[in-house]
Amino acid sequence: MIDLFSRRIVGWAMQSRQPTDLILQALLMAVWRLKPTRKVLVPSDRGSRFTSIDWASFLRQHNLEHSMRRRGNCHDNAVAERFFTLLKRERIRLRTYETREDTRSGGFDCIEMFYNPKRKPARNGMLSFAAFERQQQRKL
Repeated sequence: MIDLFSRRIVGWAMQSRQPTDLILQALLMAVWRLKPTRKVLVPSDRGSRFTSIDWASFLRQHNLEHSMRRRGNCHDNAVAERFFTLLKRERIRLRTYETREDTRSGGFDCIEMFYNPKRKPARNGMLSFAAFERQQQRKL
């Protein structure tokens, strides 16, 4: 789950498949981190995970609003696809992971130890995600 304002990864989970509960784990992490006080828009694609009863129930329970564009419109996924391209280019293709636990550890390292705290995208004025968010809070 990516915060579209700052582009920080706020929720993630890893498994060998993508069942609904995997997506809910990532969304729960995002809700726990952000602790939203107002309704939050959650864009997704049209996959079966995002049309399930469990997904809709979770959204209602946490005051989240689902946004799904019509078929063939991929704009909501562009930010996520960009992150996954970066993850593959800068981490996954550079080494061989022996086990799923090694892969999970590598994902944690990439997201929590590099991407979120240190990466400085041009879109954020070459500020880390945390610094960009602090700067924007001061403007309010």
